[in-house]
Amino acid sequence: MSVWLQITDTAGAVLVFIGAAICLLGVIGMLRLPDVLSRSHAATKPQALGLLLVLAGVALRLRSGMDLATLALIAFFQLMTGPVAAHLVARSAYRTGQIEHGELLFDELDEQLTERDPGPGPGPGRE
Repeated sequence: MSVWLQITDTAGAVLVFIGAAICLLGVIGMLRLPDVLSRSHAATKPQALGLLLVLAGVALRLRSGMDLATLALIAFFQLMTGPVAAHLVARSAYRTGQIEHGELLFDELDEQLTERDPGPGPGPGRE
């Protein structure tokens, strides 16, 4: 085995270990943080970085064209779906009243919701 293959194998193992450690920190954050918004942040940010590092480490170990394409697809779909899912969870938590509005620095969604919903009373279609 050549020296370069040993170096890439070692670098791949280090990347897999670091990525797994970052994913573990994200899971600990999901368990320990107090509210929905903090937990959704802990569910997406470290998990995405940890997964990318794990995939980079696996790519250094496999080195096959088809394997690299598969790993690239995994990374693409994970980065596209993870943050969108966390956003939808946070938005549904906001709409169902599970978020304390006093702790928010900016509440732009409240302005959007009050413009669309005029509240109870007479109006078009309400008799």
